[in-house]
Amino acid sequence: MGLREAIKAKKFIVTSETAPPKGTDIFRMVEDARPLAGKVDAVNVTDLQSAVMRLGSLAGCYMLKQAGIDPIFQLTCRDRNRLALSSDLLSASALGIGNVLILTGDHPASGDHPGAKPVFDLDAVQLLNVARGLCQGRDMSGNKLNGKPDFCLGAVVNPCAEPIEPELIKMRKKIDSGAQFFQTQAVFDVERFGLFMDKVSKYNVPVIAGIVLLKSAKMALYMNDNVAGIYVPKALIERIDTAADKQKESVGIACGLIGRLKNICDGVHIMPIGWERLVPDIVDRAGI
Repeated sequence: MGLREAIKAKKFIVTSETAPPKGTDIFRMVEDARPLAGKVDAVNVTDLQSAVMRLGSLAGCYMLKQAGIDPIFQLTCRDRNRLALSSDLLSASALGIGNVLILTGDHPASGDHPGAKPVFDLDAVQLLNVARGLCQGRDMSGNKLNGKPDFCLGAVVNPCAEPIEPELIKMRKKIDSGAQFFQTQAVFDVERFGLFMDKVSKYNVPVIAGIVLLKSAKMALYMNDNVAGIYVPKALIERIDTAADKQKESVGIACGLIGRLKNICDGVHIMPIGWERLVPDIVDRAGI
């Protein structure tokens, strides 16, 4: 079942993600993702994640589709103006890619080409509107298209942002601009996520909670100090820090979080960060 069908069927949605290589050898990415076919509903292909130069998301999505995996084309506003963004959306449709996740994107200063000039011609809300317009057969200037895409459009939200009110306003704007599903920032604080879900249940749009595989205490402390809206509780930090087998413990932590999230959201987005091979086991053990 692909993402669009999963949303329509109102099943518990399971997505994961992979990052294209820094180079042209895409074989490993496809082989790492291949076990996800039939285990998850769709797989995001990141778009120059963390502003690090890599092979593009569009090429990665096409390769996953050829491997029988429903891809989600991530598209950030950072690197392209409205012409290039619109063109890439049409190209995705022409390649048979129907899912698009629209993001603002990290500033280039945080990546491996800190001197790169950011574009940000459009923000995420504006780009959602552009994508929706293309689906209606017109471009941003109102020109009629010769053939139109049919996208399942998604956006991101940070459920543990502080304060939460601006985030809720942005989420409402994204829905009004065409967002049909949301994937969230990594969730470790389930109680706080539950409060967020109470506030957004009235929006009637699927919310897919982010699950990051915790690899080390250092990683957790970095996220706590540098990533807004992520808080890894002390107990989880100690648990991964003292584990003899960190991969096994990471799977256990992820399954525990999924078990607590299953009844309060519409799905989970498992972000393996290089541990793609662990995702099928997580899906099986979590019973999703």
